[in-house]
Parts: sequence; C-alpha cells; structure tokens
Amino acid sequence: MTTARDAAVAAVPEQSAAMRWALASLSLCMLMSSLGTSIANVGLPTLGEAFGASFAQVQWIVLAYLLASTTLIVGVGRLGDIAGRRTLLLSGIALFTVASALCGAATTLPLLIAARALQGLGAAIMMALSMALIGEAVPKARTGSAMGLLGTMSAIGTALGPSMGGMLISGIGWHAVFLINLPLGLAAFLLAYRCLPADHAVRSTGRAQLDKLGALLLALALAAYALAMTTGRGGFGFLNIVLLSVAIAAAGLFVLAETRAAAPLLRLAMFRDAVLSAGLAMSALVSTVMMATLVVGPFYLSRALGLEAAQVGLAMSVGPLVAALAGMPSGRLVDRFGVRRMITVGLMGMATGAGALSLMPMSLGISGYVAPLLVITAGYALFQAANNTAVMVDVRPDQRGIVSGMLNLSRNLGLITGASVMGAVFVLAVATADMTAARAEDVATGMRVTFAVATMLIVLGLATAAAARHMSGRPTTPADPS
Repeated sequence: MTTARDAAVAAVPEQSAAMRWALASLSLCMLMSSLGTSIANVGLPTLGEAFGASFAQVQWIVLAYLLASTTLIVGVGRLGDIAGRRTLLLSGIALFTVASALCGAATTLPLLIAARALQGLGAAIMMALSMALIGEAVPKARTGSAMGLLGTMSAIGTALGPSMGGMLISGIGWHAVFLINLPLGLAAFLLAYRCLPADHAVRSTGRAQLDKLGALLLALALAAYALAMTTGRGGFGFLNIVLLSVAIAAAGLFVLAETRAAAPLLRLAMFRDAVLSAGLAMSALVSTVMMATLVVGPFYLSRALGLEAAQVGLAMSVGPLVAALAGMPSGRLVDRFGVRRMITVGLMGMATGAGALSLMPMSLGISGYVAPLLVITAGYALFQAANNTAVMVDVRPDQRGIVSGMLNLSRNLGLITGASVMGAVFVLAVATADMTAARAEDVATGMRVTFAVATMLIVLGLATAAAARHMSGRPTTPADPS
C-alpha cells in the first residue's frame, strides 16, 4: 500500500524536473534578450551597405532596441504584477519572435528600425519577468543558483552575439542575424507555456491598475537620458544638454506624479528599504565599470599593444567567457555562504582587478591586461548573482515584476552611463579624440587613469554595501550566515 510519505518522495523527481524545465524557459528568454543586444552590432557595416545608409543612420538599429528595452522595462514589470507574469512573459516571447521575423523581412531601414523597437519591447518583458518568475519557479534556498544561471545565459548571449552574427552574415546574409531568433523563440514559448506556474488571480482592488501618467513620464525621462548619453558619437554638445535637461525635468515630474497617484507605478517608500536602494545603486556602479572594459579595452589592445583585429577580438571575448563559466558556480556560492559575504567578495575582486589595471605597465603585454580582466569578470559574476538574490529573494509576490524591472533598469543605465562617462574619462586622459594619432604611451596612460576611476567606483560600491548592512534591520536571505 502506498503511503503519503511514499507519494511525497515519488513526487520529488517530478517537481525537480518541472523546476528544471521552467528554468530552461527563463534561461532561453535571457539568452535571446542579450543575444538581441549584441548580435546586431557586428552587422552594422553590412546593413549600411544593404540600405545605402550612413553610420549615424544604421546606428539606430542598435539604439532603437536599447531605448525600447531600457525605457519600458519598469512599466512592463509593473504590468506583469497586475496582469499576470506568466501571461505577459508569453506575450513578450511571442512579440520578440514576431518582431525578429519582421526584422529579417524588412525591405527598408525605417521598417527595420521599427521592428527592432518592437523587439526591444519584447526583450524588456523577457528580462523583467524572467527574473521575477524565479521566485515562483524555484525554492528560496536555490534562488542564488537560479540567478547565477540567468547571469550565465545573459553572458553567453553577449559572448555569442558577435561571433555568431559574423558567421551568419558571411554564410547566409544579414537576414539570418534576426531570423535565428525564430526557433529559439518557439522553444522558449512552448517551454514557458507548459512548465511555468499559472498566474495567481489578481485581486480587484484599486491598486490593480497601471499608472499610465507615471509610466509615460518615466519612459520620457529614461529615453531622454539614454539619448543624451549616446547621441553625438562621444561629444557632449547643445543637443545633449537639452536632452539631459528634459530627462531631469521629466524625472522631477515623475516623482511629483507618484506622490499624488492613487496607484503609483513606483511607491517611493520602497526606496527606504536599504537592501533595495543599495542593490540598485551598486548594480549601476558595477555596470558602469564593466562598460569601461568594453570601451577602453579595444583601443588599449590595438593602439598601445599593437595587436591585430583578430587578436583584439580574442582577448575581448575572455570577459564574457569567464562570466558565462562563473555564473552557476557563483550562484551556488551565494546559496552556501550568503549574499552579504558574496557581494563583498565580488566587489573586492572587481576592485583588485581594476586596481591592477590602473597600475599595469605596458611591458607585461596582453597577459598584463587579460589577467586582471579575468579577476574583474569573475568578481562581477559573483556580485551579480549575490546582488540579484539579495534584492529579489524577500520581495513581496505582488512586487516582483516592478522590482525586477528596476534591477534590470539600473544595470542598463549603468551601461549607458559607462559608455559615455568612462569613454570621456579615457579621451581626456589620452588628451586627444583621434585615437589613430595617439601615441601608445598616451593610450596606456588613458587606460590606467580610466581604471583608477573604475576602482574608486567599486570602492564606493563597497561603502554602499557596508552602509546597507548597518541600515537594514532584516536579513537578506532566510538563512544568511553572514
């Protein structure tokens, strides 16, 4: 006779299998969203020739995706909390897949840019809700491992993008860069439909509505800020100042609107939570530093060390590769040792690597750059797994979408800011905007100064982590041993 205990034991493998398939669907979503960011960049020269467009025009293929995913990610996160995260995620996967088909079938540049914006909206939904659904797909004790897996898939997508894009363009054509998402999207949709837990019924209260004015003002502020940081190809002129002013004004109006809204998009009282506020701030700081490796690295490797393009590409691929390999082990470390310790260890690793680059002599060659980069990237993977777990693990179920959206937004804003600010620091330190005319010694000096600034930003992140630890009265995980 089968006892209740026997039935419970027999159900464990089924539950474990269901959890693995649910994680597989969420991992595919993260892979597709990060692949969509990186795979199009390598095709810009080919697309410029195909459409007879200038660099400034084809750059909007990348910018449209970035703007849509950045400006809408908080709004879609909140919409998921209201309408149901599984339902909205399925819609996001479908939208991303259909938009990818439209990109591949585009016959004019405006149509391609419009399809890329739709693709960016689908990516925003997938990024925000994949992280939010972790709380429903896995037990709390395994949140760190799940976050590490999502980080791994994001890094794999970033690393695969350039190489896969190059092979597809040379072997099939630029259309394949976008059409590759069709089988991935279909697999993700079927897995999510079959394996993700059903949405809980939304209570019919006054709070179950989307703050449209707040969402519009926040999107305007974020779009203006992103454009201010990316327009002008490295310069900061009158248009950039106007856009930044619009961003500040819209942000002020957003805060005012949220204090008066009956059902605000963001309850400002949420930021009194030291863990949440510190997590968002640290995510932005760390992402700013990581962008420095992408902005400065190619110039240092090519101009200061004299490497060929293929060698530069190989050296630059080390970072994403390490992030992909370190993601899941980092998650297990977080589950075992607790988020506080691992946030600190991750940030200390990043500070050590950045500090080493700020002191690195040119005589050490490529190994002198790659070795500290390995340390920075491994520290980043550990920090990401720990910080994402710290922010998400104890969030109320009805707030997971909005908090996940804010966490992804902080990362995107850090990347956008890093591209502009760290790039400006590098140019100022080299003392010329024309890198082709810069001396190798000047480029090396620029690299060292940039990573000295990066080290200070990581130290600021460590101070933020310490302040959050003292200010927070609640544990960051149920069984955090730190």
